[in-house]
Amino acid sequence: MLVSRILNASRNNGRMAYCIKGREILNLSNISVDLIALILALVSGILMAVQGSLNAALSKVVGLLETTFIVHIIGTVILAVLLFVFKLGKGNMAALSQAPWYSYLGGAISVFIIYLVAASIPEVGVANATTAIIIGQVLTAVIIDSFGAFGLTPISWGWSQIAGVALLAIGAKLLFRGI
Repeated sequence: MLVSRILNASRNNGRMAYCIKGREILNLSNISVDLIALILALVSGILMAVQGSLNAALSKVVGLLETTFIVHIIGTVILAVLLFVFKLGKGNMAALSQAPWYSYLGGAISVFIIYLVAASIPEVGVANATTAIIIGQVLTAVIIDSFGAFGLTPISWGWSQIAGVALLAIGAKLLFRGI
């Protein structure tokens, strides 16, 4: 993981402390790994809303398909530098042939994600588009978890989780403005 590699993270009993050159800079020993993962997901959600807004602004100037291309080129260059210049990552590119064929679809799907988000935000706004995105993500995640799709461990859903999805849908209806 990039954060772990850069900061030289150490794990002890499911807890983490981040160090630079052996000196502790952030002690997360009182925070569970699950909570840290949720915080990282929250930050990802924040970045997605910002990214969608920036991509929408760029698409107004250069076009949707062009924006999608530019975003992927910039991402590719940054990743190439991180992987090949700074030598970050797992370092296991030789194992590419061992991955299932469907695991490569993420790259193709990202083209549609970038394009569709950049297309929807100028029309319905960031909040409405993000609400629709979250609904789509949660409903798809429930299906993937339930069936253990793509080689993941199946996770059963009970009534409380189903109620949570229903409340999410009700909340989404309340969040949608002008639609």
